[in-house]
Amino acid sequence: MGRIILFNKPFGVLSQFTDRGTPEARATLSDFINVPQVYPAGRLDRDSEGLLILTDDGALQARIASPRHKTPKTYRVQVEGEADAESIGRLRAGVVLNDGPTRPAEARRIEPPRLWPRDPPVRFRKSVADSWLEIIITEGRNRQVRRMTAAVGYPTLRLVRVRIGAWELGDLVPGEWREVE
Repeated sequence: MGRIILFNKPFGVLSQFTDRGTPEARATLSDFINVPQVYPAGRLDRDSEGLLILTDDGALQARIASPRHKTPKTYRVQVEGEADAESIGRLRAGVVLNDGPTRPAEARRIEPPRLWPRDPPVRFRKSVADSWLEIIITEGRNRQVRRMTAAVGYPTLRLVRVRIGAWELGDLVPGEWREVE
């Protein structure tokens, strides 16, 4: 097996090493990781945070990123509103999105997790409650978790990936990485 790096991707960072063709430079992996020949295994949207695996092993990259391998990915998701049992049941059954139905997800309501402060902070509205979910998916479509929670009536406010397969984020702080031995 090749090199495996676990990285806590901060909010606002692209899951790539370069950002060409945009008028303003945006933060990329190269702002945090200076390890040659490693590439992200999958991606995490710019406005999502948490675990990103980088590797120089193409087969491992494919195993993590390809939906056919069904690698579970675990997210802590802050949603707008008080998520109810019916909506969580819909996530568990699979949700129909504009690009077709999702696989059933593992989903449950959780207490607010202990996380680092986000910069910028999540918008707060006194008149609208929020709640936290743990969602485990085995796919990885573009913005899938966000689209799933919106489809059941609870837009995502904050999304943090904490696990991919057997690898966990652990105590890595945003912008920090470690190599798995």
